[in-house]
Amino acid sequence: MTEILERATIDFLLYDWLRLDEILARDTYADHTRGSVDAMLDTAARMAVSEYLPCFKKGDRQPPYQDEDGAHVIPELRPLIKSYAEAGFFAADFPQEVGGLGVPYLVQTAATAFFSAANVPALSYSKLAVGNARLIAQFGSDQQREVFVTPQFEGRWTGTMALSETQAGSSLGDIVTRALPDGEDELGVRYRVSGTKMWISSGDHDASDNIVHLVLAKIPGPDGKLIPGTKGISIFIVPKFIPLADGAMIRNDVVLAGLNHKMGFAAVTNCLLNFGEGTRFRPMEKAGAVGWRIGEVGQGLPIMFSMMNEARIGVGLGAAMMGYRGYRLALDYAKTRKQGRAPGARDPATPQIAIIEHADVKTMLLACKAFSEGAMALSLYCSKLLDEAASAATAKVRAEADALLGLLTPVAKAWPSEYGLAANDIAIQVHGGYGYTRDFDVEQLYRDNRLNPIHEGTTGVQAIDLVGRKILRDSVGALDLLTGRIETAITQAAPGLAGEAERLRQVVRELRSAVDIIRRPGSKAVALANATSFLRAFGHTVVGFLWLSIGNAAHATAAESSLKHGKISACKYFFTFEIPKVTAWLAPIVTQNQLTLEVRGEWL
Repeated sequence: MTEILERATIDFLLYDWLRLDEILARDTYADHTRGSVDAMLDTAARMAVSEYLPCFKKGDRQPPYQDEDGAHVIPELRPLIKSYAEAGFFAADFPQEVGGLGVPYLVQTAATAFFSAANVPALSYSKLAVGNARLIAQFGSDQQREVFVTPQFEGRWTGTMALSETQAGSSLGDIVTRALPDGEDELGVRYRVSGTKMWISSGDHDASDNIVHLVLAKIPGPDGKLIPGTKGISIFIVPKFIPLADGAMIRNDVVLAGLNHKMGFAAVTNCLLNFGEGTRFRPMEKAGAVGWRIGEVGQGLPIMFSMMNEARIGVGLGAAMMGYRGYRLALDYAKTRKQGRAPGARDPATPQIAIIEHADVKTMLLACKAFSEGAMALSLYCSKLLDEAASAATAKVRAEADALLGLLTPVAKAWPSEYGLAANDIAIQVHGGYGYTRDFDVEQLYRDNRLNPIHEGTTGVQAIDLVGRKILRDSVGALDLLTGRIETAITQAAPGLAGEAERLRQVVRELRSAVDIIRRPGSKAVALANATSFLRAFGHTVVGFLWLSIGNAAHATAAESSLKHGKISACKYFFTFEIPKVTAWLAPIVTQNQLTLEVRGEWL
């Protein structure tokens, strides 16, 4: 394979479909041109192939291990983290006033897509650190930014977010990690943090000089008790090593209690961390890990969710690109693997044909393409909304983009996670028996991608967010904004896509009818019980809109090309085989099906 990510597809999506030139023309991005963007993408493509791809299998076959000094990873990861930062990708979309390059988030996402197609696990160390640094840059003090963000910009330190606990999982109101006030210094209000965090990706490793943890914890009230629920949660910077004024560092009381051994994503450490254990490290001879609060007391969850939303879009992009790489591998294999003969060719002496000529294999490849490129398009579309919210000319357009992004965020995480994985599943099938062996990358891609429907909020959690928060609490009319954009794509449909446009119009009507039912008084319980089914219907409708929009852009290109016909064919496949599923997924909402509310646990 010469390209892990087809550059012509990225250019088409950025310039022909999403009109990146119009964003670059804004004053906000005056320092950037198409030439500089192309150079950035060229660098990402080169680094992805020359640096990230070669250790893809090694990271899987030599997983992290633990000894008394902590977790150890393959040695290739440290220079990858360093080179990613030195090439400018870490801080590319950060504002220039905090040390970034100020490129559009859409461009950063496109560059990230190359690295994700090559090796998502290796990239994860840097991407978690990006989210960590962005939160501190946005909500921390000037001194906190200087001490904890700058080393991450330089690739010397990495960062995590430490939310989950064994007994709490996604129910963050049930966390019991506590933080006790411990005075104040140049970094702000200091605390001693004690508790245990579970499922912490890159929580301990030897690929950077320090690890900056963002920890959710509760500050006890005057009675010494923790406030129940989420209102008592605050957020703290708790580094593995405490930086001192003279540049030295001392070990903080953050201890690796164990590594989780996973079916995939093996190169990334996933940790059980003890804060304030006190058995080996007790900085300044007092119990508890040293940390500094960010923001006000009790504002931990709203602040953390600024990072979580970015992380969810990032998870969606990673899932999309793993699915896309599986598709590209399956496509290459199908072009070269010869088996069988054309229908009607009964003479066994005639040459065998490449399996890509068989109708069933074409169907599988079209599904792979529709899923993986549709997922990538969703990630890019949401990235453009981030740029619109930050730089559009009017407050009205900025507010609309922000509202639409909020509505689509659970979809941007869940749909690529589910259908990028589906693309990997199909890629194994195209390879046949070879796809089930470790000699071919498609089996590892499937195992790695299986994580994405789980972490950063499971598909079910995203469904509850979509129905419970985004649909039932849609005070800004985000759904109306979405359906308005869909209607524009329908009315602008190319003549060759008139049938697809009409099918989309029909499913939007069905979706709006289902939303009307969800919003009826007394319907909430049934709606939440069937939220995952609604999410699938909603996600398919959104991706159908994107494929119609992409198909329109492809029709508008003057030159005939395989790329043009490939995009139109994938669009038609999605509307022929996938869009009809929307009606079935909406049925439990429309009929107010209460099966899962009525079934008792003991029956199962």
